[in-house]
Amino acid sequence: MNNILYITHFINAMLMITIPILLAIYLSRKFKLGWRLWWIGAVTFVLSQVGHIPFNRFLTYLFQEGVLPSPPEDWQLIFNAVVLGLSAGIWEESARYAAYRWWAKDARTWKKAILLGAGHGGIESILLGVLGLLTYFQLVALQGVDLATVIPSDQLTVVQQSVEFYWSLAWPVSLLGSLERVFALLTQLALSVIILQVFIRKQIRWLWIAIGWHAFTNAIALIVLGTWGAYAAEAFLAVVALIDLFVIFSLRRPEPTESTEEKPPPLASLSNLTPSEESLDRLEETKYN
Repeated sequence: MNNILYITHFINAMLMITIPILLAIYLSRKFKLGWRLWWIGAVTFVLSQVGHIPFNRFLTYLFQEGVLPSPPEDWQLIFNAVVLGLSAGIWEESARYAAYRWWAKDARTWKKAILLGAGHGGIESILLGVLGLLTYFQLVALQGVDLATVIPSDQLTVVQQSVEFYWSLAWPVSLLGSLERVFALLTQLALSVIILQVFIRKQIRWLWIAIGWHAFTNAIALIVLGTWGAYAAEAFLAVVALIDLFVIFSLRRPEPTESTEEKPPPLASLSNLTPSEESLDRLEETKYN
């Protein structure tokens, strides 16, 4: 086992937690919008997974039981990537659309969309980082322990393979998780800005664009990972991140300025309110009558 992995695995998990938090602090201060929209984005992601994860498990069950036909072995990677990509795109972008429509009704500017996206992608990164940290501490605690004494026999082989894989990674690979989260955060910002267009342009097609882009990036990343490995997958995601940056800033619009209430015209000067000669004459005519 490479001893440097004790450090890099820990750093990787901590970066996945701290990067989105630092981004949230920066954006909330820069835009002066507080944390409300960040939390709405975060809760939106969590709620999307309430449906997304059971849906994926149900699909897996249907394929395993033969209810749905499985593709030929040569096509399984592509098929699984497309199905998983579409599933992620539909559940997450539909949830994001619903949040804009019924919850964050005031989020109709670019800055607010960015903060929503930072919450959506940020909480995903934080949760994955926490899971990574828990895994790290568990596997560190298992060093030097006979796994057969703590793991059920029916799971022993799988756990042994997982432990060996974890501690045999090249140390640069052990840091790729945090790099991937940076790229994923940029994608979430772009998707948030894309969904915003549904409401400011009044065109539902932007929802389908967001679903398609989400599904495409997820599917291709899985195919590249399964075909050429982790480094190639991160290279692809780096290209996607550059496209996301272009999308983010190309869809930026000037922030609306608060309309100032029209001030009533100033009252005429009292010095100009002199009675007319006609009025004086009529007053004299009616005096004491």
